[in-house]
Order: sequence, then structure tokens, then C-alpha cells
Amino acid sequence: MILTVTPNPSLDRTYEVPSLDRGEVIRATGERMDPGGKGVNVSRAVAAAGRRTVAVLPLGGAPGALVADLLDAQGIEVARVPVAGATRSNIALAEADGVLTKINAPGPELSAAEQELLLETVRAQSADASWIACCGSLPRGLAPSWYAELVARAHASGTRIALDTSGPALLAALRERPDVVKPNAEELAEAVGRPLATVGDAVKAAEELREMGAAAVLASLGADGQILVDASGAWFGSARVGTVRSNVGAGDSSLAGFLIAGGNGPEALASAVAHGAAAVQLPGSVMPAPQDLDLAAVTVTAEVPVDRELREAVL
Repeated sequence: MILTVTPNPSLDRTYEVPSLDRGEVIRATGERMDPGGKGVNVSRAVAAAGRRTVAVLPLGGAPGALVADLLDAQGIEVARVPVAGATRSNIALAEADGVLTKINAPGPELSAAEQELLLETVRAQSADASWIACCGSLPRGLAPSWYAELVARAHASGTRIALDTSGPALLAALRERPDVVKPNAEELAEAVGRPLATVGDAVKAAEELREMGAAAVLASLGADGQILVDASGAWFGSARVGTVRSNVGAGDSSLAGFLIAGGNGPEALASAVAHGAAAVQLPGSVMPAPQDLDLAAVTVTAEVPVDRELREAVL
């Protein structure tokens, strides 16, 4: 079982539009409503693969109730942490050329009692977990050290933990040595405080995160692929991709694929790349099922192309 923790979940509405023109009436060509948040997406991808997952979520108000109902309809177990504030609602506008515009609400502020109840719920639910995946931004009220506390408690109970967050929360958590961290290129550059122009730059940055405490770094480089840097060295993975429809949740799908495949080594990286590539070819935040995966289109190698320039360089 893979346990996910999303401190700031959301109700996500995605509209597909021909183009985004400010000040004009835009008629959507498609729409979806999904439970949102990075950890929620990981649970959705794990469930789509036919594996058991439990999502720990602070939920409040009508949007929170709808998130729980939507997850239940997908066969995902929800460990609900009641909070006084209403769960946030987000909007995404997906243009026909693949450009995505997102409007994310701040979400509720959690009280000290709600924060502790969230940690205690994770502890209570983690007994059967092979992995805990803690994902996303922290809501108002939670200090950057909150994830560090969660990592420490997970390790105290003997559970492996994967962390997908950024900024001060990521840096604070590194001292507790999470088993895997999963930044994207922008988050990786922010963590080391310098731009990334090549795949080699990204590998060096990942190595620095390991020096700061991460046991392994799984980094998404967008259209340029993914890297895995751990105690055995560095691996590079990429995949052929057809039409990109939406990148919402692609990184979360990648993390799910990595954990489903054991969370270690090149085989897990190949699964991560396959899941991410499948996700970008699906609408909105739809998570790929096994029939959507194309492992034959994935290449994983220890010969990392360190001089390859990133098409989406982070400056």
C-alpha cells in the first residue's frame, strides 16, 4: 500500500479552450472536475495501476466533501482530517497548443490542533504502507519545518518516505534524510541557488541535494526527460511522446510510477518516465492506466548526456 499525504488538497476544474484571449468570452471545448493536489494525484495514479492507496487529506466545507466523494468513486480510500476552513478550489485553462494557465487558491489555514491531528493520522495509517509520499505546498499555518517533522516520524516508525515539495520546506526536510525527493528542474535550481542549462547541471544539483541529506533524487526535466541520482550513481531516462494535451499531474504520475516499481534503481526510473509520458498525452489531470503506458518508447541509460542543453533551461 502507498500512503499519500497532501497538506493542501484542492477541487480542480480544468477547461480545454482553443486559445486564451484576455477580455474575451471563451467557449470551452471540454471540461473536467477532479480531486486535486500532488499527493492526491499520486494516489489516483497508484489506483489507476490497480494498487491500493490511502490518501490522508485535511478536508473542509463543501469542496472538501466533494473531493472525498470523487476519490471514493475512484476506489481510493480517504483518511479524512476535518478542518474548519473550506478546501480550496483551483482552475486550469488548457489551450489547444498545450499551454496551461492555472489559478490556484491559497486554501484554509490549519490550526495547531489540526496540524497535530494531520501528523497523528499519518502515523495511524502508515502501519501497512510500503511508502509514504508527502507532496505539495504547505497550507497557511504550517511552518516549513512541518515536512521535516513528518519525515522524522515516518523514519521512526520504519517507513520509507518520498517527498515532493520545494523551497524552504524542501531544504528543512533534507536534514531528516528523506528516502527520495522529487523536484522538477525549477525546484532543483531553486534548491541549489543557481541556473541549470544542461542535463549535467541538473545532475550536479541533484548530487548536492544528496549531500544535504536526500538518499535519492528523482528530478523531472520536462520535455528533456528525467534523472535519478542515488548512491549507485546517475541515470537518465527519456521517452518518445506524441501530442501533448496537458502536463497537469505528470510529475505526480511519474512519482507514482517510481514508487509502484519499488522506488529504487533504473527499473523504477523507467516506470516513472513511462507514467509521466503517458500522463501528458491525456486530458486535464487524468492519470494513466496500464494500457496507456508505452515502456517500449522509454530509454534509460547510465550514460547521462551531461552536455545536452535543456530545452527549458532554468535561468
